[in-house]
Amino acid sequence: MFGFTRKKLELPTPEEALPGRVHPIPTTSKHFVNGNPIKGLYPEGFEVAYFALGCYWGAERRFWQVPGVWVTAVGNIAGLTPNPTYEEVCSGMTGHNEVVRVVFDPAVISYTALLKSFWEGHDPTQGMRQGNDVGTQYRSGIYTFDDDQWSQANASRDHYQHALSQATHAPITSEILPAPFFYFAEGYHQQYLAKNPAGYCGLGGTGVAYPMA
Repeated sequence: MFGFTRKKLELPTPEEALPGRVHPIPTTSKHFVNGNPIKGLYPEGFEVAYFALGCYWGAERRFWQVPGVWVTAVGNIAGLTPNPTYEEVCSGMTGHNEVVRVVFDPAVISYTALLKSFWEGHDPTQGMRQGNDVGTQYRSGIYTFDDDQWSQANASRDHYQHALSQATHAPITSEILPAPFFYFAEGYHQQYLAKNPAGYCGLGGTGVAYPMA
């Protein structure tokens, strides 16, 4: 994830953003680990969540290992450039964030439990970076599908901020937004750490547990 030299810390304006393209970037159709279709169709009653924890390679592995998660995929969200390539996102001139798309069975795992995994899986106080990864595409974020996810995400942020403050950590910088359009990343990024077990992960938490009660 070090394939760029210009580490942008400010989001581009619409005038600055790269133009992108009309057609989607080619990606894979099936999950490398479990064989489920990454674009659907998904089983009836399953739900979708989007989380950004920094480098999406390690973030995706964290979630595909969670019981009740049916399929995961990585891609880009909350930017300006349509159908961006990985190199364009890394330039800092698309405005996108690296995210994990999580399709889950709410009868097995709750959205609240996924939020716990999100908060504990990275340091949400670092702004436009995560560990050694610096740039706008590594910002922490939750992108919600409905009013219930929105309410739970905001409540969880306040809940975790209280725990972090008690441990004298900095304020949370995670953005919480209604989910904009998600662009699937190239096929070689999907389940990258299953294909490359010794590959770079880049995730690190605060060491503060998310208090469920």
